[in-house]
Amino acid sequence: MADFHQNGVVATLHNLRERSIERMEREIEQFATNRPITLILPSLYSELEAPALAHIVDELTHVPYIAEIVIGLDQADRSQFEHAKAYFSRLPQKHTILWHDGPRLRAIDAKLAEADLAPDQPGKGRNVWYCMGYVLGARNSGVVALHDCDIITYSREMLARLIYPVANPGFPYVFSKGYYPRIADRSLNGRVTRLLVTPLLLSLERVIGHHPYIDYLKAFRYPLAGEFAMRTHLLPDIRIPSDWGLEIGVLSELWRSYSNNAICQVDIADAYDHKHQPLSQEDAASGLSRMSIDISKALLRKLATDGVVFSQESLRTLKATYFRTALDLVEIYHNDARMNGLTTDRHREEQAVELFAANLVEAGSIFLDNPNATPFMPSWNRVQSALPDLIHDIQAAVRADREDD
Repeated sequence: MADFHQNGVVATLHNLRERSIERMEREIEQFATNRPITLILPSLYSELEAPALAHIVDELTHVPYIAEIVIGLDQADRSQFEHAKAYFSRLPQKHTILWHDGPRLRAIDAKLAEADLAPDQPGKGRNVWYCMGYVLGARNSGVVALHDCDIITYSREMLARLIYPVANPGFPYVFSKGYYPRIADRSLNGRVTRLLVTPLLLSLERVIGHHPYIDYLKAFRYPLAGEFAMRTHLLPDIRIPSDWGLEIGVLSELWRSYSNNAICQVDIADAYDHKHQPLSQEDAASGLSRMSIDISKALLRKLATDGVVFSQESLRTLKATYFRTALDLVEIYHNDARMNGLTTDRHREEQAVELFAANLVEAGSIFLDNPNATPFMPSWNRVQSALPDLIHDIQAAVRADREDD
């Protein structure tokens, strides 16, 4: 049974299990008559070959309230794009595929590069950014939701609960963030949230003192969740990172632009499992190692924009504080797991903490050594100011790709 605790910073909407998914979907259908709903699915082609996405598509075929599904397809050649069109054809809703590696969207990217506005690295952030541009050009959406394509435990109830707070015209929320427990195979997962983000936020608070941004991030039960929904009018002004800091970056943008009263988190699942990233201790450019660096950089950058001054000395103190705090949490998580009949591998957990501590130092050095870095992709407002016809060009390119046989 869920609790009903509120943290006093952002609203927490619980799953008290008192209504059916069918009743919730009927209500969302009514909301969607005035506020059409778009779902964005950022996907690698390889995910079309995995069972998780097949199950997600099967579930989505039963969702009655979606006006359009926008699929951002990465790492696909022409034959794979053609396969993707056939793969998603069973969706009864209107659906559109952005073939990011196709010649037409590459030409769009080249035009952006000429104006120094193109995303500078591939990845989920770039995929989502182009999908947002497409949605803005379509001009047929009131609510946009996003979730990953590797969710093994997916059900359509997750989507309904995620969308409901921002679709309901009687609610004040413009953004909702999903949360859930990360449990699979009788073990606690979610290492980056548990062993990096949570102890790092606690450590930042101890080192720099009370800060409202830290309070805000601490209020989210799962800040790295890839599932969120928002009113479409947010899209033109939002800036997102192109690296693994996407989820933290989106939360930071909401904190910058909106009152906390307009933001909520919602319980969308009793259990959640997806594709697991390797720790990648030997390769800082991949896996959880890269993720930890990018997330740490995102946090340091945001605090710096709010006037927090970092130095080599303060970063060394932060690393030491983080290390001790994280090790204390390893013990707490172990006890929590054991009480519930679950397990944690304490050796691997402490290995992760050691790696994250080293990567925190690396992230700090990158931050201090590159003060002119511009980690965010430009807002679509800026793109439209510089290239007024670009979102229409994206529409034309995607339409031509769809019609090609």
